[in-house]
Amino acid sequence: MKDMLNSTRIGYLCAVSAVTIFGLQDGISKYLAESYSPVFIVLVRYLAFAAFVLAIAARRPGGISAAARSHQPVLQWCRGILLAVQIIVAIVCFAQVGLVQSQAIFAAAPIFVALLSMPVLGERVGWRRWAAILVGLVGVLVLLLPGAMAGEAEDGNAWLLWLPVLSALLLAVYALLTRLASRHDSSQTSFFYLAVPGAIFLTLAGPFFYETLPLGDWLWLALLCITGFTSHYLLIQAYTRLDAAAVQPMTYMQLVVGSFVGVLVFGETLGPFLIAGASLVVGAGIFTMWREHVVGRQRRRAVPS
Repeated sequence: MKDMLNSTRIGYLCAVSAVTIFGLQDGISKYLAESYSPVFIVLVRYLAFAAFVLAIAARRPGGISAAARSHQPVLQWCRGILLAVQIIVAIVCFAQVGLVQSQAIFAAAPIFVALLSMPVLGERVGWRRWAAILVGLVGVLVLLLPGAMAGEAEDGNAWLLWLPVLSALLLAVYALLTRLASRHDSSQTSFFYLAVPGAIFLTLAGPFFYETLPLGDWLWLALLCITGFTSHYLLIQAYTRLDAAAVQPMTYMQLVVGSFVGVLVFGETLGPFLIAGASLVVGAGIFTMWREHVVGRQRRRAVPS
């Protein structure tokens, strides 16, 4: 019993640490993206992450060949490349829209997952989750209001307001593809394809976006790589010790960390629309994840053993 409690505490500590590092990583990405191509930034980050994933795969039974063995390779490749594209779009959002507002809209991803799970996965969504989806979408519209009221549409930059929405949708599609992949492939295989396809895709595109950096910014880029695989390692440790229903709501701490970084480092502001919209989105997202967990548990109990 004592060992179980210690494992649970370590799991929560790993989850909090991972999410905190993710938030700091977003701040570093924003700093670099204000001067350099997001594609180049993500390329370097992915090369380091792919090396980390290959090193882990090589140490497990069967090695890299076992990790790469997939029953649905096309799905896995699409999933891996989609995540790389989503990260590029997210970094563009940090530089062009702002860290705080972007993170607040990204929080709508679980809501989009619930909305898309009906046509993609054939899942049924009850009235409770429908209500949460509608509340979350209202929250997204509230988050978009400050930019629209500031006259960005008149300046021809209205499309920038929708970049975080696009990023959240891409993240939701990635989550759905991950669920589909988990039906036939192991978590080890899905983790392998989390990094390798994106690294190959970006390596092919990288020469068109290569930039020369001073030593100081190379150090920031190195720190970005270190935070990348460190946070993923901690998240893996959290999932091995805790149920997914306990870990997933904690990912919203990334919005809190991102807000601190955005306000203290980059001088962003927390206006009433942003706070109200973020509250609606986060509340709806947490309820949606909780409800999915409850429904999933009820279905498992209904299946005879």
